Amino acid sequence: MSTILVVYHTQTGNTEKMAKAVAAGVACTEDSTVVVKGAFDATVDDIIRCDGIAVGTPENFGYMSGAIKDFFDRTFYPAQGKVFKKPYVMFISAGNDGTGAENSIERIARGYPFKKVYDTVIAKGEVTEEILVQCRELGKILASGCDLGIF
Repeated sequence: MSTILVVYHTQTGNTEKMAKAVAAGVACTEDSTVVVKGAFDATVDDIIRCDGIAVGTPENFGYMSGAIKDFFDRTFYPAQGKVFKKPYVMFISAGNDGTGAENSIERIARGYPFKKVYDTVIAKGEVTEEILVQCRELGKILASGCDLGIF
């Protein structure tokens, strides 16, 4: 049985909708549990205990949200030597193209080190039902891969 951590930040509610969809995808898998936490509430212990991580952020000024950056700042050094190539995925609610937020998270994630296991879901503008379907799939893929030992 695997545990998936969904950590996110939201201001308008869009990223929260996406996080709930990712969590629903994880919950669909038979052998997975999901832990959903806001970025300010997630800890290094959450990272260590989980088998995979889904990180969600709005795009702010072409970057991840300050809350997600805070999460990384608080957990990076305490996680050193305690995680190795932990699988992760991302979902981004973007006003522009989301690539700045995606690139900044990828760069930090390499330092833990985490291992990106699937393409990022980026909502450019409105969070549509199609985006939510992609988020549910993202959760299923991460959980199933962890359950099967693929990641």
